[in-house]
Amino acid sequence: MEELTSGAVLFLLAAAFAAGFIDSIAGGGGLISLPALLVAGVPPHLSLGTNKCMSTCGTAFSLLLYARGKAVKWDIAVKGIPFALLGAYAGSRAALLLNPETLAGIIIFVLPFVAVLTFVRGRERGKPVSPGRAAIWARIVPVCFGIGFYDGFLGPGTGTFLLLGLYFLLKMDLVRASGTTKTFNLASNVGGLTGFLLGGSVVFALGASMALANIAGNIFGSRMAMNRGPEIVRKMLPVSLSLLLITLIARYF
Repeated sequence: MEELTSGAVLFLLAAAFAAGFIDSIAGGGGLISLPALLVAGVPPHLSLGTNKCMSTCGTAFSLLLYARGKAVKWDIAVKGIPFALLGAYAGSRAALLLNPETLAGIIIFVLPFVAVLTFVRGRERGKPVSPGRAAIWARIVPVCFGIGFYDGFLGPGTGTFLLLGLYFLLKMDLVRASGTTKTFNLASNVGGLTGFLLGGSVVFALGASMALANIAGNIFGSRMAMNRGPEIVRKMLPVSLSLLLITLIARYF
């Protein structure tokens, strides 16, 4: 890889901060940082690995802040992580057999309706609804397995979809849904980063620099989400959904 100019490095640091900020609130930060790496001239396989290095660090700090703010539903997280991992494995296997363009087309059609539905939900009630144990299992399995499958099959915007799945199907408030989503994101990031590290596909100096900027963005965004409540999450969701829509259209159509 050719040495990056100082201007390119500053561009990547700014992109990493913005990605951390958006990702910590509503998911979808990788839709900023990964294209930025490619635009800066980092080869695709190194871009993927370096981006995963950055996002793993940022997500870990974001999860820590949400956990300290008691905005993580650990009972949901423990139940969901195995199914998210199984779903991601199944999705990656299915990607070898099925057509990703078909799934992308379905998602592009559905995304505007999801965005509208998120807007018309109205303000959050004072306390989140707590489904019974049977209801949690009945919902957590399809949410985590299904979105994990999407992550393995296609990928972009997984954190946003997890947030929406917890919000709509498990009736969690947006802040706790965002915090709990970080547990699934961190698990998938660690798994992906391990593979890239074993393949020698991480630019460590660049990854470390972007990780610091991403951590700063995650800290800023996480604190804003917990201080300002569900309204800031609702405002950031259209940004993430729009990024996802543009990315999918550009990639598959």
